[in-house]
Amino acid sequence: MAIPEVLERLLSAPGPSGQETLASEVWREAAASFGTVENDVLGSSWVRVPGTGDGLSLAVVGHIDEISAVVTHAGDDGSFAVRALGGWDPHVFLGQRVEVLTRSGRIPGVMTSRRQKRRRGEERKPLEHSDLFLDIGAKDGEEARSLVRAGDTAVIAGAPLELRNDRVASRSLDNRIGCYVALEVARRVATGGGAPGDVVGLAVVQEEVGDFAGSRTTAWAVEPDVAIAVDVTHATDVRGGDPEEDGEHKLGSGPALMRGPSLHPGVFDLLHETAEAEKIGRTIEVSFGQTSTDADAVYLSHRGVATGLVSVPLRYMHSPVEVVQLDDIEAAIALLVAFAKGLSRDRLQLPR
Repeated sequence: MAIPEVLERLLSAPGPSGQETLASEVWREAAASFGTVENDVLGSSWVRVPGTGDGLSLAVVGHIDEISAVVTHAGDDGSFAVRALGGWDPHVFLGQRVEVLTRSGRIPGVMTSRRQKRRRGEERKPLEHSDLFLDIGAKDGEEARSLVRAGDTAVIAGAPLELRNDRVASRSLDNRIGCYVALEVARRVATGGGAPGDVVGLAVVQEEVGDFAGSRTTAWAVEPDVAIAVDVTHATDVRGGDPEEDGEHKLGSGPALMRGPSLHPGVFDLLHETAEAEKIGRTIEVSFGQTSTDADAVYLSHRGVATGLVSVPLRYMHSPVEVVQLDDIEAAIALLVAFAKGLSRDRLQLPR
C-alpha cells in the first residue's frame, strides 16, 4: 500500500505549534475539493458535510501541529541557542538535519550540541535542551541575525520512508494522521451520500504545547453534538512495551478505542459495536482521568460534548522515525465513516 498522496504532502509540510500555516494550507486545499472550508484566527481549519436529516452533528478532530525546536538567541559565533516546543527528548534532535522556518522561507541547518570536555574515566553528563545549538552555516552573529530571528522554529528534515509490510516511517505522524483521518472521514461521507447529521472534519492547532488551544476554540465555533478526537498511541510491540500499563496495541491491530472518566461511555460503546459489525480490528485503551489529547478540551466545551477518542498505534513517538502501519489508518477511517452513518441520540443514550 503506497502512502496516500494527501498524507504524504501533510507529512512533508512543516507545521510547528503556532506556525502551522504550511501544513494547514495542504489540508485546506484537499478539503476544498469536496466542501466549504472555514478557519479561525488561531489557524485551525474545518470542513462541514451537511447532514441528510436532523441527526446529531459529529466533529472528527485531529491536530496538525508537530514538535519542533524554537530559536531563543543568536550567538556571535553564528550559531543559535534553541529550546523545546512541545515535549521531546534532546537526544532526538542531536545530529539531525533541520529546516528553519523564517520570514524569507525555509533555511537548512543542523542540530549539534555543546562540546563536553571530560577527564579520563569521567562519565558524560546527561544531554539537556540547553546543550543544543542550531548551525545554519552563518559565518558570524551578524549574518545569523540577518537570516533567523528569535522565535523562528526548526523541524527535522526528511521525506516519509516506506518500509516493509505497509509501514511508514516519518516525523509528524503525530498527528498528521489525526487530521488526515478527519479529512478522509468527511470526504468519504460527502461522496457516499452523507450521514443523518452534519459531519465536520477538523485540523486544529497548538495541541503539542499542552493547552489544546485549537480544539478549545473550534469546539465553540462548530458546536458539535458528538466529537471524536483522533490521535496516536504508543504501540506496545516494541522493546520496553508494557501492555499491563498501556494495554496491548500492536501495529496492524487496528485503532485503539479509549475508555475513561472524561470519555462518554455511550460513544465508546457505539464505536465498539460499529467495529464489531464492520469486522474492523480494534484494541481498548484505558485512561485514568485526562487523556492528554484534544478530547480533554472538547468534552468540557459548552455544557459538555459527548466525546470519544480513537488512536492509531505508533512506534517511537516524538522522533524523526515514528512508525505506523497504513492498514491501521485505513481502519480508523472506515470505523468513523460507519460510526457517523449510524449515529443517533437513542443509541448514545443522550438526554433530550
